[in-house]
Amino acid sequence: MYQSPRRFCSALLQRDAPGLRRLPTSGLRRQSPPPTAAPRPASPRLLAAASAASDAARSCTRTVCSMGNGTSRLYSALAKTLNSSTASQHPEYLVSPDSEHLEPIDPKELLEECRAVLHTRPPRFQRDFVDLRTDCPTSHPSIRVMQWNILAQALGEGKDNFVQCPVEALKWEERKCLILEEILAYQPDILCLQEVDHYFDTFHPLLTRLGYQGTFFPKPWSPCLDVEHNNGPDGCALFFVQSRFKLVNSANIRLTAMTLKTNQVAIAQILECKESGRQFCIAVTHLKARTGWERFRSAQGCDLLQNLQSITQGAKIPLIVCGDFNAEPTEEVYKHFASSSLNLNSAYKLLSADGQSEPPYTTWKIRTSGESRHTLDYIWYSKHALSVRSALDLLTEEQIGPNRLPSFNYPSDHLSLVCDFSFNEEPEGLF
Repeated sequence: MYQSPRRFCSALLQRDAPGLRRLPTSGLRRQSPPPTAAPRPASPRLLAAASAASDAARSCTRTVCSMGNGTSRLYSALAKTLNSSTASQHPEYLVSPDSEHLEPIDPKELLEECRAVLHTRPPRFQRDFVDLRTDCPTSHPSIRVMQWNILAQALGEGKDNFVQCPVEALKWEERKCLILEEILAYQPDILCLQEVDHYFDTFHPLLTRLGYQGTFFPKPWSPCLDVEHNNGPDGCALFFVQSRFKLVNSANIRLTAMTLKTNQVAIAQILECKESGRQFCIAVTHLKARTGWERFRSAQGCDLLQNLQSITQGAKIPLIVCGDFNAEPTEEVYKHFASSSLNLNSAYKLLSADGQSEPPYTTWKIRTSGESRHTLDYIWYSKHALSVRSALDLLTEEQIGPNRLPSFNYPSDHLSLVCDFSFNEEPEGLF
């Protein structure tokens, strides 16, 4: 892993926009880094368009802003959330647009829009994929899955108390571009997000135009609603590339604990690969936070496993589960997933020397209570049906820096996890 922060956006150029496909990679254990990218461009034309779109967003009252044409069309989508108070006062911002009427956009063009907004910020950190392929060949194309708690905007500004993070680093009009830049850099086939409170006005319209189909399930009692000028409740979101997968079935799950309905949710979907006809289940969740709630999280995890047992027909359908579990590997909920009859393994354990240890951290922040460094985020997968071909390495302590996360470089207090999966050739081994 390279210590100096460098951009990884060149990965975007390795994919075609409609299918968001990747070019084959080498068989080296650590893939060669891309050339050092130029500093973020400052484009007067694009910045002028952003300013105009910002003014238009602020002037919108009872109607949602039009996408418009050309470059300004992208900025109109990006700038719709500049005024959070407007969004909270007018519920029409929470109406999902008709995806059939959204024109496709080029991911390279959107990336340039984001870079223009971010031209005064440091470049993105360089992160490398670690090649984990075994000698077992496969004829199936890989599936790239991204797991990320992106930090709800209302919580970042109003409740999370990141005492070392400058207020300017949390501005939504720039932070959302950092989030989009991270997604565009790795272009996942499946995107699993937590703490999404700008689904309808930002992520759904933009990702739909990039070729994704999305589902959003908010928390019943989101803490975002306690923050003044919020943008509605946060929740889990699941996106997949429509050109690669067909949705077979979808379930929104409100998790229970000790027979009681809780405030935590999950989304589980059965997808069918259009290339191979193989089906699998993808799930995303976000369990209860804070110390003292370990038994509660354990119960939620058991409820989710029971639901997934039914959805996958007793593990007959391969499974990938992404989430912020708010639990260290020492907690019971982690042990439940590791020992489940669903035959799951944690993908990021494969980065360790012995393949048995989780990363030292997936979140690192400083709050008023002190420094918080934990492993809470996971990508679980059916180990007999699926193989991990590569995984995105984590940021080093040097890259994260003494003020920790979030920062001007990085938009969330959680690191994104990205894995490339392939189907094993003998699915009967699952039984």
